[in-house]
Amino acid sequence: MTGEDDDFEAVAEAVGQRIDPDEGERERMRAAVTALTERARDAIDDLPAEGDVIQVGSTARGTWISGDRDIDLFVRFPADVDREDLESYGLEVGHAVLPEGREEYAEHPYVTGEYDGFDVDLVPCYRLDAATEIQSAVDRTPFHNEYLNARIDADLAGEVRLFKQFLKGIGAYGSDLRTRGFSGYLTELLVVEYGSFRAAVEAAADEWHPPVRFDPEDHATATFDDPLVVVDPTDPERNVAAVCAAENVARLQHYARDLLADPREELFFPDPTDPLSAEGVREQVESRATTPVAVRFDAPDVVEDQLYPQLRKSLSGVCDELDRRGFDALRAATFADESAVLLAELEVAERPAVERHEGPPVHVRQHAEGFFEKYDNDPETYGPFIDGDRYVVEREREFSTAADFLESDALFDVALGVHVESALADDYDVLVGEAVAELADEFGAEVADYFDPTP
Repeated sequence: MTGEDDDFEAVAEAVGQRIDPDEGERERMRAAVTALTERARDAIDDLPAEGDVIQVGSTARGTWISGDRDIDLFVRFPADVDREDLESYGLEVGHAVLPEGREEYAEHPYVTGEYDGFDVDLVPCYRLDAATEIQSAVDRTPFHNEYLNARIDADLAGEVRLFKQFLKGIGAYGSDLRTRGFSGYLTELLVVEYGSFRAAVEAAADEWHPPVRFDPEDHATATFDDPLVVVDPTDPERNVAAVCAAENVARLQHYARDLLADPREELFFPDPTDPLSAEGVREQVESRATTPVAVRFDAPDVVEDQLYPQLRKSLSGVCDELDRRGFDALRAATFADESAVLLAELEVAERPAVERHEGPPVHVRQHAEGFFEKYDNDPETYGPFIDGDRYVVEREREFSTAADFLESDALFDVALGVHVESALADDYDVLVGEAVAELADEFGAEVADYFDPTP
């Protein structure tokens, strides 16, 4: 081995020791799963339909990281059970297993709760012969479990854990719509594809040229328009990596090269961001000499997977309109907690009181005469006059500052997420320039990341 090889292996071993569950933790997990499964079977026996219960997810495949406390149990019913009955039976079993649990809703309701320190989900699904027959998205999960259990042994499970921790460390792990990163299933498939964590990061660093495509079972029937494509080996019509944003694919490539060049544990376990104070925000605004504007409002009461796509859509709509009006957004961000924020940093603080408005070429008689007649003798415009071959007027600009636009009803003419639009209709604040320092109380870490961006 070279020195770099030794360094990489030493770091991988040290990280593995920190993240691999010890035997005591594994035994506590097994005992909890056994007890919960027995409860579920007893509850199923009382139903008018047959059913079984299986453990799925990372704890079922041995790829979970020490400290993770998630147990996923799926209660399967025959395919001919009515959907309404399946949901009813699933909730009945869930509440029997977790008497103090609560109901949540994904594609259909399920019960979540706690048992002996573990977070437990009891999810109903259909027992099918093939994933291509699914009636709801969760029906795929048992097939994922079966596929990976046949391919991941104890050694490969350790490689998966390393990859997961690395993705967590660089902020690219999680298929939720806030993160838009690598799911656990996707991470496992990539390690199975390459055979080790190191081989996976080496490939990402040197070989990936998006769009990157993998087809583990050579389905080769579907086309996907995504930067990373991993055809689901159990369902050829699905890209496992569909949610993974181009930024996170690039982020993995950047940090894969960084890790290979300089192996170190800090990439797996980064220090948390130090929040920026209000004074720190003001100093950044002054030094950058830009004009940040922020629209702040009460965060809509919806789950994150609904909220963040709407925030991104709204931010894009606002920035597009700011650009169209000549304020030139340099960069933008959105974040949410109790309140939500659409933040844009503008290169142009103020526009002139007048703006140029071009008409058609003079030789296009019908349209040109209509334009001329519309503005001729209009006391609020300069012109019409001829510039080149067309009529032009200069007219009063509707909004000379971004704040004027953001505080007006015109804000509601841009493309906004439906819940964001409702929240804005209730009330919102516009912060301009150094006033964005008010965000530091709630979003100190987020604004710190904004003003000190990293890959």
